[in-house]
Amino acid sequence: MDLPLPRRARHALATARTLATVARSTIEAQLSSTPSPSSDADAPELPAPSGLDDFARQVTATRVLTASPAEVADTVTDLDRTADWLTMHAAWRGERPDRIREGEDFTQQIRLMDIPAQARWHVESAGPEGFALRGTGPMGIVMGLWCTLAPAGTGTAVRLDGALDGSPVRGPVGLTAVRSVEVALTESLAALEALTAGEGESGALRVSTSPVRHHASGRDLDPTTPVIVGVGQVVVREPDLGSPQEPIDLSEEALQVALEDSGASVDLLALADHVHAVPSASWTYAHQARAVAERVGAGEARTVQSSPYGGDGAQLVVNDAAQLVVDGEAQVVLLTGAEAGATVAALQAAGQEPPWSRHDDGSTPDRWIGVDKPANNEQETAVGLGAPIFVYALLESALRGRAGTGAQEHRARLGRIWSRLSEVAAGNPFAWSPQARTAEQVAEPAPSNRWVSDPYTKLMCANLQVDLATGIILTSVAAAEAAGVPQERWVFVHAGASATDEWFVSERADLATSPAIAAAGSAVLAHAGVGIEQVELVDLYSCFPAAVQLGAEALGLPVDDPGRPLSVTGGLTFAGGPGNNYGSHAIATMVPLLRAAPEQRGLSTSLGWYATKHAVGLYSATPPERAYAHLVPVVERPAPRPARTELQGSGVVEALTRPFRRDGTPEALVLSVLTDDGARTLLRLEDPASLAFSQAEDLLRRRVSLDDAGALVIEGDERHELPEPPPAPVRVERHGAAGEVCVITLDRPQVRNAIDQRTALALERALDDAEADPTVRALVLTGAGSHFCAGMDLAAANRGELPITEGRGPLGITARPPSKPTVAAVEGGALAGGFEVMLCADLVVAAAGAPMGLPEVQRGLLAAAGGLWRIGTRLPRAVALELALTGEPLPAERMHELGLVNRVVQPGAALEEALALALRVAANAPLSVTVGKQVVEAAPTWSDGEGFERQTELATPVMLSDDAREGVAAFAEKRDPVWNGR
Repeated sequence: MDLPLPRRARHALATARTLATVARSTIEAQLSSTPSPSSDADAPELPAPSGLDDFARQVTATRVLTASPAEVADTVTDLDRTADWLTMHAAWRGERPDRIREGEDFTQQIRLMDIPAQARWHVESAGPEGFALRGTGPMGIVMGLWCTLAPAGTGTAVRLDGALDGSPVRGPVGLTAVRSVEVALTESLAALEALTAGEGESGALRVSTSPVRHHASGRDLDPTTPVIVGVGQVVVREPDLGSPQEPIDLSEEALQVALEDSGASVDLLALADHVHAVPSASWTYAHQARAVAERVGAGEARTVQSSPYGGDGAQLVVNDAAQLVVDGEAQVVLLTGAEAGATVAALQAAGQEPPWSRHDDGSTPDRWIGVDKPANNEQETAVGLGAPIFVYALLESALRGRAGTGAQEHRARLGRIWSRLSEVAAGNPFAWSPQARTAEQVAEPAPSNRWVSDPYTKLMCANLQVDLATGIILTSVAAAEAAGVPQERWVFVHAGASATDEWFVSERADLATSPAIAAAGSAVLAHAGVGIEQVELVDLYSCFPAAVQLGAEALGLPVDDPGRPLSVTGGLTFAGGPGNNYGSHAIATMVPLLRAAPEQRGLSTSLGWYATKHAVGLYSATPPERAYAHLVPVVERPAPRPARTELQGSGVVEALTRPFRRDGTPEALVLSVLTDDGARTLLRLEDPASLAFSQAEDLLRRRVSLDDAGALVIEGDERHELPEPPPAPVRVERHGAAGEVCVITLDRPQVRNAIDQRTALALERALDDAEADPTVRALVLTGAGSHFCAGMDLAAANRGELPITEGRGPLGITARPPSKPTVAAVEGGALAGGFEVMLCADLVVAAAGAPMGLPEVQRGLLAAAGGLWRIGTRLPRAVALELALTGEPLPAERMHELGLVNRVVQPGAALEEALALALRVAANAPLSVTVGKQVVEAAPTWSDGEGFERQTELATPVMLSDDAREGVAAFAEKRDPVWNGR
C-alpha cells in the first residue's frame, strides 16, 4: 500500500535505518554460531504406546534431541524438573515421590485450555525407555501421558503421547481440550530440548492525508477517523459431511460477503494491512489470523488475535483495530471469527474426525490482545466451578437473593426475558434457531429442555454447536473514500472500552454486580457525550440470563422495555453462541440497522469467562463529535473477599446452584456462604440430606452451618443481610477536573500500612489500572493515618504470606514501578520496605521530621526490594553507605538537602501538597511529560558522545506531535491548551 507515514512511525523508521546494519550483522553472527537443530526426519519410527487406543482423544508430538537417551530419561523421570519442561504442569498436590517409578501414585495440577485441573496419576511403567502414566481428572475425565525414548544417532528420539476420555471430552469441546494438550506437548518437547541441550505495491490504495468531507453531516472529518464499511455473516444450518467446511473456510466466505456489502470499487481484502482474528473454539489453529489473511490475498498483513478463551475478544478486536486506525498505524483492517461446532458434532456422530488444517508452521500472531489468565482459582476448582454453566447459575441465585424473589417467580421472569430474545431471533436471518419460544417453553423443564444447573434449563444456555462466521472490514475514512465505498455504508466507531472485574468469582465482593461493565459503559458514553437513554440499539452479551441482568443493571437499562430489546440478534441461545465470537455477530447485525437510521446509536457488550473481562463499543452512522479512543477506565472495585472451602462456624448463604445429571437428578449442591468476617466459603455437598434440604427449603440469605458429618444445618427461619467484605487494604480516588490524578492510599493504619500479600496484590492492581487508563496523567501514593508505610508485614510473612506479586514483584511495586509520573506523600515513617516503596516514586513530598531509612541491617536482613540499589544511584555514596551500614534513618529535612525529597511541609499537609504537585504535572502535555521522564531516567546511562543524539531521537516525535502544535497555538491565542496525547 502507498500509505502516509504514521505519526508514531517516523522516529521508529529513522531508528530502524540506523540500527539495520547492526541488527543484520548480529543475526548473521547468531546464525553462524548456532548449531543446526536435529532433523526429525532422522528419527526412528517410534511405535504408539500400549493402551493409547483405549482413549477417545489422542495426540502425539515427536522430536529428535541432541542429548543421549540416558540424559533425557533422567530428566523426564525427575519430578523435581517437571516444571522446567512439561508446560501443562501447574503445581503439585500433596506428597509426591522425587522420581517417576513404576507403581507410584501422585497428584498434579495441570492446565487444560488454561483451566486448572487436578490429575491423579498412577505410574504404569518407567525406565530408560520413558514412562507411562494413567490417571483421572475432573468431571469423570480419564487421561494418559506417555513418553517414549529411543536412540537416534548420537541423540534421542522422543515421542510424547497424550490421551483423554470421558463424556466431557467426547463432545465438540473435547477437540479444543485435546488440542490444548497437543500444543502443550509440542511446547514441552521444545522446552525439553533446551533443557537437555543447555540452550505487493501493484494496485495499491492511495490514501489522502487531507480531511474527508462527510456529505450527510456537512462536516470535514479527520482522515484517520475509523469506520466500519462492510459486514458479512454466514450460517450453515445443515453441515455437508462429504465436504465439511472448517472455520477458516467460513471466515473467508464471511469476509467476501463483507467486501460485497461494502460496495468498494477495489479488493479491500487483498489491500488489508492488518487482520484481526477471534480464535475458534471448535478447531484450534496455531495462527488463525495468518491463515485467513492468506486465504483472502492479504498474506503480508500484520496479524492480531484476541486471547484464546473469552467472549470479550469479539468487541476487543474492533476496539483495537479502531485505535490502530485513529493512531495512523493502519488503513484497512479485516476482523473475523468463525465456528464449526455443529459440523464437529455431526462428524463425531458419524464416527469421523474433522479433516481440517492446523497451519502449524511455527508462526504466531504479531500481537495478542486481551487478558489471558487461568479462569479459576483452587477454591473454585475444588467445588466443581470449572465451567460457565455452573458459575453463571451461581451468579443467578445471587441476583435472586438481592431481588428477594422466590425461586419459581424468578425462573418465570427469566423465561420472559429469554422469550423476548427468541422473538428477536425469529426475525434474524442469520440466527441459528429462528423460532419464537414462550416464557413457559423456556422456563419449564421438559425432555427437550432438561435441567442443566438450577435455575437454568437448556433453553437458557448458550448453544455452542453452531456453524457461524463473521467478517468485518474496518478502515479509515480516507481509505474508505479511496476505495470508493459509498458513504451510506459507513458506520463509525465512536468509542470502545475494556475492563475486568475481580478476576476470580469467589473473591468478588458482590456476585450480583459488575463494576467493570459499569465503568466501561460510563467511559464510552462519557467519551461520546451521551447518556444511555440516547442509545436506541443495544446488544448485551447473553450467554446466560445472569450476564444480561448484570449488564443491564450496570448500564442503567431496564430488562423489559419492549421498545428497546437487549439484543439485536436474539442472543447466544437462539442466534447462536459461536465460541468466542458472538459479539462480532451483534456488531454485524447492528451495522445495517444503523445505516437505515443514521441518527440512532448502538451499544454492544462482550464478555469473557464468568462475567470477568468485558469490552464495550458505541456505534452510529453519524460521525462522532470526538476522536475515537479505546478507553481502559479505572474500575472502582470493592475490596475482594478471601475465598475458602471449609466453613468455620456458620455463615449466610449468598448463592447456590444444583448441577443436574442428564436424567434430571441433582448431582450436588454448590453453596457460596459468607461468614461474619466477610470471607466467602464455597461448599460442594453431595449427601442426600443436604440435597433434600435444597429441594425443600429456600436457602438464600439463611444462616447455615455443617454438622459433624458435613451435612447442612439451617440455623433459624429468618433471612439475613449479607456480611460486608473486609476493609480494602488499598483505596483509589480520582482528583482533578477530569480525574487526571489517581490517588492510591495504603489503608492499614493499624499496622502502620505494612504490606501483606493481599495489600501487595491490591496495590499492583491499582497501579495497573491507573497505568492502563489514558485519562490518568499522574499518580499520588500515600498511606492512611500517621504513617506512610512500615514495609513488609512481618507477621504475615512469618505465616508464609509473602507480599510478592507476579507483575510488579516485592511489595506490589518495587520490581516495576509506575511509568506514569508518581508523587509520594509521606507522613510519619518511610522505613525498610516503606522507604523502598517511596523510592519508586518520581517526586516526594514529606512531612517535617518524617524518618526515612533502611533498618534491615539491624535485623540481619537486606533491603533487597530495590532499596540499596536505588539509594546507590540517587544519593551520595557516603550517605548511601551510612543508611545501608548503620540502619539509622535520616529525617525528611536532611533528605531534602540531599535532593531525594522535593518538598518538606508541616505534618498533616503532605497529601495536599503532593496532590497539588501532581495536578501541575497532569496539566502539561502528556507526550512531553512522558518523554521528559524517559530522558531524565536514561541520561545517567548515556555517554557524553551519545547523550545529545539519544535525547534528539526521543524528543523528535514530541516536537512533531499534535500537542506541540496545540501548545504553540494556545500560547499565541492566549488560551489554555487542550491536549490529546498525540
